[in-house]
Amino acid sequence: MPAWSSSWQLPDQIADVLPSEARHIEELRRLFLDTARSYGYELVMPPLLEHLESLLTGTGEALDLQTFKLVDQLSGRTLGLRADTTPQVARIDAHLLNRQGVARLCYCGPVLHTRADRPLATREPLQFGAEIYGHAGLEADLEAQLLALEGLKAAGVTELAVDMADVRIVSSLLAGATISAKTLALIHAALAAKDASELDSLCASLKDGISAAAREGLKALLQLYGDEKVLIEAEKALQATPGVREALQNLKWLASHTQGQKDEVKVSFDLADLRGYAYYSGTRFAIYGQGAELARGGRYDEVGAVFGRNRPAVGFSLDLKELVSVLPPRPLRAAIRAPWGEDAGLGAAIARLRAGGETVACVLPGHEHEVNEFNCDRELAHSAGQWVVQPLKKAA
Repeated sequence: MPAWSSSWQLPDQIADVLPSEARHIEELRRLFLDTARSYGYELVMPPLLEHLESLLTGTGEALDLQTFKLVDQLSGRTLGLRADTTPQVARIDAHLLNRQGVARLCYCGPVLHTRADRPLATREPLQFGAEIYGHAGLEADLEAQLLALEGLKAAGVTELAVDMADVRIVSSLLAGATISAKTLALIHAALAAKDASELDSLCASLKDGISAAAREGLKALLQLYGDEKVLIEAEKALQATPGVREALQNLKWLASHTQGQKDEVKVSFDLADLRGYAYYSGTRFAIYGQGAELARGGRYDEVGAVFGRNRPAVGFSLDLKELVSVLPPRPLRAAIRAPWGEDAGLGAAIARLRAGGETVACVLPGHEHEVNEFNCDRELAHSAGQWVVQPLKKAA
């Protein structure tokens, strides 16, 4: 087989983005960044790669497995291509900005994954995110949720739903238990998958390392998902566990304020949901719409500790490529056709139209009937000694 026959093929789950979809993604990028700016968030642009230990310290095995690694030809040190931007933004807050008060930061850029996190997903998401540093109260958690919801609504997502959890519930149940990191990861996976038999097996193997009350509490979590009644049931089932009541009250407060927004948002709870990276430390949320999970976030107060500043932090992120895939395609953009020519008046007319925000496509000689992603519904024509825009005459 000739070498050129496969030279155009891309790696699995890596794809080019073609014009109309690329325009839609770019419009969404601007929309989310503008929405974040309206809330007071400042844009940062972390590098795509940096020293591996900086990217991964404190983030857990899941992010390590998702990170591409390479050797720096200048220093000989191992570098990583970021799989998530949150640790980088925490580094910026801790070392570069070093502010004492609240810092609101947002970002938008590609991340790379060694494996897609679900079937048919890309390994090169375009990640948008927003982070708040320096405020430990629930007001920051709520702001992160509201910003995510407002952006998704503006993007055209309908029937939004927020699912909430709090990692401190499981942490409280396991406080003081003697459990290896590997077994803890298996417990988290069994809880997230609602795998009762696997959880029973794990708990049975930990009889000497975990109390009977904790084992029963973990099993109860498998049934604690649904509407606000879940919080009442959880308070009864887990009342003997210190710290759980406060976590449940926090979830109740957040839910009441989220549901109180102008546009109705459905709120649910899944107290066994522990999916995601290891740095989450408190309330967590996932936002659904168009039949898909579109955003995920929560509180991660410990993420900056490895950089020397243990600041309160909360935020969310989403993949703009994933978002575009569940939204209706954008219509072709209206444009004006103009002839190619050296007439000074023609050039001035085109410049004025473009300065006013119009798209003007000059038709090069010999290409009068070509079609692209622009819907040329008007044309620039010479009439009565001047260049004027008029409806495009359709070919018969």
